[in-house]
Amino acid sequence: MNRALIASTAAVAALALLGGTYYATMRTGDALAECRTSSVAGGAIGGPFELVNADGQTVTDKDVITAPTLVYFGYTFCPDVCPFDAARNGEAVTMLEERGHTINSVFISVDPERDTPETVSDYASYMHPRMVGLTGSPEQVKVASKAYKTYYKKQLPEDGDNEYYLVDHSTFTYLMFPETGFAEFYRREATSEQIADSVECFIENM
Repeated sequence: MNRALIASTAAVAALALLGGTYYATMRTGDALAECRTSSVAGGAIGGPFELVNADGQTVTDKDVITAPTLVYFGYTFCPDVCPFDAARNGEAVTMLEERGHTINSVFISVDPERDTPETVSDYASYMHPRMVGLTGSPEQVKVASKAYKTYYKKQLPEDGDNEYYLVDHSTFTYLMFPETGFAEFYRREATSEQIADSVECFIENM
């Protein structure tokens, strides 16, 4: 079993545990239950963070989560997982725009040593014109990751070439609302249409 799968499995278990312990502050009921694709009812996922945007300005979670927002943690040097997930999230945003819903999408780098504000911003905007790319100091990224219960770890190559390394990380996309916080998470298997359908359901039934 590879490290990414182990990390994802551990993260799923943590999320499931949280789901049994905490409850969302948003309105509950059959309508919202039908919106969820996961077994997590909501709770202590997400929280305050300070990160850096494309202009080198420090922004907070309140600055970027101003509407229903898809939040993803990855890195621009990621060879396969991150490009697929970020592009899928961008497609979901476009689908929702076509249905009359404007939502935000945020890509947070877990590789602050290589991902400059400009690099991560260019990467995010390539996936969707309005996707926001954020990075920061290692400590800032750590705080944001801890708030969202994500996992990441640098894997240095055995040949000692520390410039070309990979980062193991969890691959969930989180749906956040500005007032009520965490609503849902989406696994890698979720399609852009499935995410769009779920987000639209939350928007229309909140």
